Amino acid sequence: MFGIEIKKVDIDELFNAQRAWDNLPFVLQGVPLTLLVAILGMLLGLFLGLFIALARRSDKRLLRWPARVYISFMRGTPILVFLFILYFGLPVVGIELTATMAAVLGFGLNSAAYIAEINRSSLSSVDKGQWESAQALGFGYWQTMRRIILPQATRIAIPPLTNVFLDLLKATSLAAMISVPELFNKAQIVAGRNYDTMTMYILAALIYWPLTMVFAALQDYLEHRYNKYL
Repeated sequence: MFGIEIKKVDIDELFNAQRAWDNLPFVLQGVPLTLLVAILGMLLGLFLGLFIALARRSDKRLLRWPARVYISFMRGTPILVFLFILYFGLPVVGIELTATMAAVLGFGLNSAAYIAEINRSSLSSVDKGQWESAQALGFGYWQTMRRIILPQATRIAIPPLTNVFLDLLKATSLAAMISVPELFNKAQIVAGRNYDTMTMYILAALIYWPLTMVFAALQDYLEHRYNKYL
């Protein structure tokens, strides 16, 4: 009626277990670089995100508005486009980055926008009475932030920050588009060599899955540890 033809498919055409097993060691070679790009990108995002969040909360327009524009731009543009700008566009003005450097910088700058909003909401959720108590004790701004506010805000921020990292870990597959030899790039190489894209893409998915499970378990551990102090 709708012109849809159902074709009988052999299971080996969808996933060739033997081919996946034979190429697993080669694909796994991309895991360390996947983790490196994700972790370094996240660390850069955490560092920048904290200061962008503080600027976003500032009473000074000179700090608040650039932070808002930065967050809006990074959240409103595809990360792949930004990676292309860094890797293919910057050489036009004489700045050349390796593929891995471009990936780390791109993911770090992009994730900083999301982390900044998480930090801003987490800092805002800490009761204002904490600030007033710290001032009464003679604490300065940075001393109050470091000893009182940030520890409480960190507990609140752990779940959404973990989600950002998990998204970042999976988004590293986009780095294959600028020739970073990470996990997905390795799977693409084998797929092109064997003309079996389905098997290799399923294999890549089956590798990403346990990687994300490990960091999700770390999130549960950190939440449990911080909740002990409530």
